[in-house]
Amino acid sequence: MKIVVDAMGGDYAPGVVIEGTLAAVKEYDVEVILVGDQPTIEALLKKAHYAGDRITVQHAAEVIGMSESAALSVRRKRQSSIVVGLNLVKEGKAEGFFSAGNTGAVVCAGTLGLGLLPGIERPGIALVTPTLKGASLIIDVGANIDPKPVQLLQYAIMGSVYCKDILHKVNPSVGLLNIGEEEVKGTGLLRETHELLEKSRLNFIGNVEGKDLFSGKCDLIVCDGFVGNVALKVAESAAEAMQPFLKRHLLSNIFGKIGLIFMLPSLKRFKKDLDYAEYGGAPLLGVNGVVIIGHGRSNKKAIMNAIRVAKEEVEHNINAEILESITPS
Repeated sequence: MKIVVDAMGGDYAPGVVIEGTLAAVKEYDVEVILVGDQPTIEALLKKAHYAGDRITVQHAAEVIGMSESAALSVRRKRQSSIVVGLNLVKEGKAEGFFSAGNTGAVVCAGTLGLGLLPGIERPGIALVTPTLKGASLIIDVGANIDPKPVQLLQYAIMGSVYCKDILHKVNPSVGLLNIGEEEVKGTGLLRETHELLEKSRLNFIGNVEGKDLFSGKCDLIVCDGFVGNVALKVAESAAEAMQPFLKRHLLSNIFGKIGLIFMLPSLKRFKKDLDYAEYGGAPLLGVNGVVIIGHGRSNKKAIMNAIRVAKEEVEHNINAEILESITPS
């Protein structure tokens, strides 16, 4: 199996991307095509003393920056690592694609280059998150900020397939993110979506609130990309602020310092549960191919796990399952 990796995508590219790739090919049964500036990539591979045959390099002369306009840059930079990499998947030279670069550009290039699955109107970014009852999924966290009710229904169908096949959830429960649990709450979009979900064959439990993001109340939370992205950023901020808050209070006196010694193992496990690097990347569901989007600040572990996520999605043939579920019986 071959996975294309955008070597130029992310805040710490290409160095960290190559480190993560080297770890992935060592850990998993996968081959990788690194796409980007060939001389730079080959120099870094040489510096790492890599002499294997599981990594190849495809030159791409351009890079789409993190702050560039998605649609404009995809059209103008046809030789960018994102566009070149996705074309390799389109041409059948690889089974999956991963990038920690410009999210909007990956969504745009993936949609235009690979196309959408029949019956799917818009792609959605799905994110695996930790909860008090195990892993759950949120879709969408940034691909589509102005969806229609039927598109949110499609997100629920695609997310349910992912929960079954990848997260091993039997009959995954689905919740609609809203400002209250009552059916009448929320915008017209949410009320219409609620009605569609109730009529579907999904295990829909009704509306859920922001407090349920990590409670484990349901296996899948559905929302529009604007709300999902804000929720994601708030959660990231809270997780990052927790460590300095704990340090400030625990180190303020001798008793806190002594207690910290005994708490360290538990704090390390707590940090691991909240570490995005453990979950790798977020699948872009709905496109006609396997596309994984990574955090811009992805480290070596995150890159390695994102490649694993791409491999798992290919192995489980998620798109075939989505097509079967989305097609009316």
